[in-house]
Amino acid sequence: MTTVRFTHIGGPTVLIDVGGWRLLTDPTFDPPGRTYAFGWGTSSRKLTGPAVAPADLPPIDAILLTHVHHGDNLDDAGRALLPTAGVIVTTRSGAPAIPGAARGLRADETTRLEAPGRPAIDITATPCRHGPPLSRPIVGDVIGFALTWPGQAHGPLWITGDTVYTRAVQATATRLRPGTILLHLGGVGFPLTGPLRYTMTAEQAVRLCETITPHTVLPIHYEGWQHFRENREGVQRELATRPSVLRDTLTWLPIGDPLDITV
Repeated sequence: MTTVRFTHIGGPTVLIDVGGWRLLTDPTFDPPGRTYAFGWGTSSRKLTGPAVAPADLPPIDAILLTHVHHGDNLDDAGRALLPTAGVIVTTRSGAPAIPGAARGLRADETTRLEAPGRPAIDITATPCRHGPPLSRPIVGDVIGFALTWPGQAHGPLWITGDTVYTRAVQATATRLRPGTILLHLGGVGFPLTGPLRYTMTAEQAVRLCETITPHTVLPIHYEGWQHFRENREGVQRELATRPSVLRDTLTWLPIGDPLDITV
């Protein structure tokens, strides 16, 4: 049994303290107000800033970067933080764009974090599709991360990354049986693309979780940007209409304050 401390800094950015390791997901530390282009005529304005400033972070052992090419997952201040981290793990295609030696992974590939006096952590890339069918050439490569280490009580820690529900994502969840999920939600959409969604909605999350019964689901990346179509209130409304394992296991991380979870 392991206690993990999660600090949700905002958006997809979470500080994870486990076994002496300090891991940071998708670093985004720019102030609010700027509009970021995402390609093919789409854009979004950042509405809220980070709850923790980069100067207030502890030393970071590894950054888990789901993709390098969208400003809501890696912004200018987040990019400036990369050289200070011991290890950066990202997509195989994105690694060359990172200064220094980033570890690039494709889905199902694994790398390991090792250090004296700490448990080894295996990091396995998991598949993502950041949009509708056939959108990968437009939206680019994205991965999630499954983290395993000795003594986990409920199964791996899974960071889904920016993805919609797909058969590959469901098959990965079924194979992993994650105990704790950092679940990217928000149902991202743009006026230019109408009803198409580029990240998971609450309805899709219910489908994902109802067959794997995770112990704890921690929503992230559902707020703070103009392009989210389903915020916390929207997720709660959707879950109120149906009994589901997701409704029973979902925990909202406080923004900026650490929360300890048994993993």
